[in-house]
Amino acid sequence: MMYKKDTAELEQILEHTHPGNIADFVEENEENLLNGKKDFVIYVRERLKEKGLLKQDVFLRADVPLKYGYKILSGERTTGQRDFILRICYGAGFTLSETQEALKLYGMGKLYARDTRDALLMTCFNEHPGSIIDVNEMLLANKLEPLRPSGTQE
Repeated sequence: MMYKKDTAELEQILEHTHPGNIADFVEENEENLLNGKKDFVIYVRERLKEKGLLKQDVFLRADVPLKYGYKILSGERTTGQRDFILRICYGAGFTLSETQEALKLYGMGKLYARDTRDALLMTCFNEHPGSIIDVNEMLLANKLEPLRPSGTQE
């Protein structure tokens, strides 16, 4: 997803914007602002197209229910589970940077190198060492919580 202005440009404009004029800022820069879950849906759709992947194949690789996966990637449903988004990203073969961007666009915390579980997941996104089941086995072998099964505990 490409924006016409980078974040630094927007920050520079905001330095000279009065809080009472934020509506004008938003109107003038609408195409440069995040649009919630819609941006996530567009971002994932673009990445899948670039990679030549079908959603169904991604859901199978991510070990997520097809119906639920389609609802999330259409924007029809939302999830509070970061692990669900991580499963989708892993199933789609996303790089670490693509995964971090997807998490950010979905409004979820990025993987954090100081967190042991996140650190292991970061290495998995860098190397893609097998299936999502292999990732969960690595997590368990390191006494860490596996990626939660999707669509279960919202």
